[in-house]
Amino acid sequence: MTAITAPAPTTATRPGTIRTRFLWTLQILLGLFFVIASGIPKFVGQADAVRIFDAIGFGDWFMYFTGLVEVAGGIGLLIGRLAGAAAAGLSITMVFAAATQAFVLDAPSYAVFPLVLAAVFAWLAWQRRDRLVALRDRLSR
Repeated sequence: MTAITAPAPTTATRPGTIRTRFLWTLQILLGLFFVIASGIPKFVGQADAVRIFDAIGFGDWFMYFTGLVEVAGGIGLLIGRLAGAAAAGLSITMVFAAATQAFVLDAPSYAVFPLVLAAVFAWLAWQRRDRLVALRDRLSR
């Protein structure tokens, strides 16, 4: 008689692995950063945010919109099903932020930080691609 055994879960999907813990720690830290330190100051009209968005020249609506995108992305990083989509969206947002720093605000040295964040978010989105696929499949029904 042969025994039938279920395949062992892979390291990528088994909860509690170092990889999973690292990803969640990174998502939590970045999520809190984007909600508390980046998004909310735009909603409350922090002086630096107002000054920067005045220099961009799109008006206050763009500051509030950017704050909304950052807060939504930060919250999305904290929700398992949305983590991949939030990371992908924040990656694109950071590319635009870097381009704005380099070309609109004429401060290319300030574009490095958003580009590093874009790379981190792209990597996070890749690591959470299974959740992106599941979200896409759920939405296409």
